[in-house]
Amino acid sequence: MYNPNELYTDSRPISVSNTFFQQVYLWMTAGLGVTALAAFFMLNSASAQQLIFGNRMVFYGLIFGELGLVMFMSTAINRISAATATLMFLGYSALNGITFAAIFLIYTRSSIVSAFLVTAGTFAAMSMYGYATKRDLTGMGSFLFMGLIGVVIASVVNIFLNSPMIYWITSYLGVFIFVGLTAYDTQKIKEIGRAGFANGQDQRKAALMGALRLYLDFINLFLMLLRIMGNRR
Repeated sequence: MYNPNELYTDSRPISVSNTFFQQVYLWMTAGLGVTALAAFFMLNSASAQQLIFGNRMVFYGLIFGELGLVMFMSTAINRISAATATLMFLGYSALNGITFAAIFLIYTRSSIVSAFLVTAGTFAAMSMYGYATKRDLTGMGSFLFMGLIGVVIASVVNIFLNSPMIYWITSYLGVFIFVGLTAYDTQKIKEIGRAGFANGQDQRKAALMGALRLYLDFINLFLMLLRIMGNRR
């Protein structure tokens, strides 16, 4: 029978957790790499830019496609194979890179590099905190999720109001929220790894879902910091 105390007395579950965490970070890195390659392709293809950014229907279709892909993957992860989950994760990363190319056309390269470096350092520090802390971050996660909903609603409303004050408030709140979510999600992924898996397929799918959560934290933190730090062309 499974004994929860094994998590702290037996080296095997901890070893499984460490291996699982390595898989999560490898997949997250792969996702970011695919995103970067897709954005690079867009930046070097005038015809692709014209197709995507010259037609609002195509651009917004890709945005909704990304949202639909994430929602489907999250809800159907137990019904699909690990191979399908892998293709969906990498496909989402590629779509994100295609739409992300727009920021390279809006912000200066130095701004993007600076925001990326700050994001990488902050993400690494908060992920390490989430992995090492003994504090239960569950309550913080619920609070941050409610804050995220508020930021999303305010951002949508501000599309019509175009208020600079709302823009800056949501940007700074967004940084705070995604910094906290990075620690929270890291701790949750650690707990999933310690619980163990029935087979390799389940472990790989769980690693992909963990990678997706951290990928989204990283990307959204980067976007919020870019809104604050970025210089437009």
